[in-house]
Amino acid sequence: MVNVVCDAYSSRAAEYVERFASMGEVHPSDRQLVATWADGVEGAVLDAGCGLGQWTNFLNEAWIPVLGVDLVPEFIEHARVAYPGIPFRTGSLDALDVSTGAIGGVLAWYSLIHHEPATIRTPLLEFSRVLNPGGGLMIGFFDGHVLEKFDHAVVPAYQWPVSDVCDELVAAGFDVVETHARTTAGQRPHGVILAVR
Repeated sequence: MVNVVCDAYSSRAAEYVERFASMGEVHPSDRQLVATWADGVEGAVLDAGCGLGQWTNFLNEAWIPVLGVDLVPEFIEHARVAYPGIPFRTGSLDALDVSTGAIGGVLAWYSLIHHEPATIRTPLLEFSRVLNPGGGLMIGFFDGHVLEKFDHAVVPAYQWPVSDVCDELVAAGFDVVETHARTTAGQRPHGVILAVR
């Protein structure tokens, strides 16, 4: 599945750069939520599934040390050119090239939406591994009343009930701190969970 996701996004990288490379598409409440969370993180933040790097740069501009990691080489190439001086790496969230306990916070903003229910715990356990004790995790995802696969524009994705994601986080060693939900006309419901290792 990892190769399928990577290939699908690679084939549409130019389109994604044109449509989603700026923070202009981001809802103001999401900006505020991420900024407030990151401000409370002690240590570096891992932008896990950083895509084109716009969130990574958002955190960097707030003087937060940050590292961006994404599966798609074309996205990382764009991020390195667009935001020189910020470290970006190509890599899988299922096996992060990051030392154990080296990170203060992990931002996983819609980067787990293509993981199947049977495999979602793998990246969550990796996040738990790289976080220091007390480190924070923030996940953004498609919210839904039932766990369900749907036809995402690029490759099939999943919507998750908040309670199901919370259960997975607890099983991976996290304590859930806050949950947030938002519904915007014309878009799928949006969920956010903040957790602590």
